[in-house]
Parts: sequence; structure tokens; C-alpha cells
Amino acid sequence: MTTTLLDATQTAARLPYPLLVRELALLLADAAVQVPPRLVQALPGGARLLIMPALDANTAITKLITFTPANAARGLTTIQGDVVVFDVATGQRKLILDGPTVTARRTAAVSLLAAQRLAPNTDGPLLIVGAGVQGKAHLDAFAEGLGIKEVLIASRSPASAQALANHAQALGLQARVVTNADAALAECPLVVTCTPASAVVLSAMPRHDAFIAAVGAFTPQMVELGPELCRYVAEHGTLVVDTVDAAHEAGDLLQAGLDVLRFSSLADVIRSASFAVQGPVLFKSCGWAGWDLAAARTALAVAP
Repeated sequence: MTTTLLDATQTAARLPYPLLVRELALLLADAAVQVPPRLVQALPGGARLLIMPALDANTAITKLITFTPANAARGLTTIQGDVVVFDVATGQRKLILDGPTVTARRTAAVSLLAAQRLAPNTDGPLLIVGAGVQGKAHLDAFAEGLGIKEVLIASRSPASAQALANHAQALGLQARVVTNADAALAECPLVVTCTPASAVVLSAMPRHDAFIAAVGAFTPQMVELGPELCRYVAEHGTLVVDTVDAAHEAGDLLQAGLDVLRFSSLADVIRSASFAVQGPVLFKSCGWAGWDLAAARTALAVAP
């Protein structure tokens, strides 16, 4: 039996955002899903090797990727690897998906699902802090899934920010580059932070109707959001994490001294008939192999 090996373009074509978001919600309600803890192995030079398995009654996957922050300065991709998809009944390898593409699209789709369920105001503008791969994926996902019309972009790289603004304009959106993300918070009810998470990039207090998706930090040492911002939302708003694994991965919240286990997860939101939202919303996403399994399920279902 031959295995279908998909490159980045082919993988993206198998992961349309509407179907991927739907599959994410279905996965959270699937009792057969099992997701063992991921293994994060430190590599020389500050890189990491991530090994992430997951399975349901029909499909098993393992995601093997490297995260090499230093590649940004080299002009190379920071995330590299594959998602290998197996049939549970036969053990046969069905697909090999491009790992960075899966990571980008499923992460943006998880943020979109959270925004659809939790955001008090989905009209926009959308503020994106970080103009890399995740910035583009979130722009595409929110434009398609929420119908936003305007985006503000902040990045430490003016060239990257302008390139993303040009992409937004090509999609028919109003777009402009801003140099002060904190100041932009006052006019943006939708916010995504997707930086390398080496320093705080957002610290101002959000609007009362804000939805912030923070996706860059996925270890205790990484951070994007200021501690005061995190504590403010925890006290006066609604804080939701992507999974309970965030209890030992959400650097933003851990460095703010918050007990992460006290907060609801996205599964709690999906399974609730009427999840209560008050004040500004912070959705902290750390990543989970279950999201990659949902992507594999979507890719298997979409005809080539």
C-alpha cells in the first residue's frame, strides 16, 4: 500500500478552515480520543524536538517537529517536520502531512473556534502581533471565519509587517501597520499574539469587549503577555485555556502567578450548552496533539 505524501500546498488544500473548525469541535466531544503527554526534548542551541501522539477509534497520528528559534535570524523556517497518519485497524500508514502547515492551520483554527464561541465582539478590527507564519494563518482564518474587514499589524520586523498588510489588502481587507501594539488595543476587540514569545509584547489593559488569543508561548519560560494583563482578565473577565495541559505549559499565566487549573478549557466551552462569558476574554493556546489529530481527520475526509 502506498502512502500519500503531501507537501505544504497539498496539505493546506486538505485543511479548509470551515471543515477544520468543525472537526476540532467534533473531536472535543469524541470519547474515543486519547492524547498522551507530548515529549519535548531540548536540542543544542536552544532548539526543541517535539513528539506528539494522538488517536481515536479509527486514526492514530504522531507529529514529529523541530522548533528552532535561531532560524528566524538565518532566514530559515523555525518549525519543521511531519504529521504521520495511521489507520488504527490495519496499522497502515495513510498520509504524511507537512508539519508546519498543519501547525499553522490547526492553531489558527483553534483560535477561530474559540473566538466564534467566546468573543463578545467579532466585528473587528483585528490586531495581530507577530507577522510570521502564524500571523498569516490567523489573518486568513479570521477573515474567512469571522468576516473581519480591517486588520492592524504589529511586528518587530517592519518588512514582515508590511508584507502581511499587503497580503491582507490582496484579500480585500483594510490593513495598516502599527508600531505600538498596546496603543492599538483601544480600537481592537479582536487580538492575536503569535510571536516567538521571547519577551512581553502586550501589556496594556484590554477593552471590556476584547477577545485575545495568545498562541506564541507554549513553555513555562516563554511569554507574550504582561502579568498585569493576565491577572486583570483572570479577575475581571473570562480566561480559557486550550487544554488542561496548559497547567504546566502556559508561560504567560504561570509567570503571572495564576493557578491555571482553575480556568475552563475549550472542551468545557464546547460541551456546555450555555458557557457564561463576562468582560474581556483571554484564550491561552499552548498546542495539543489532539488538534493535529483533528487536522488528520479533516485531511482524510477531504477528497484529493
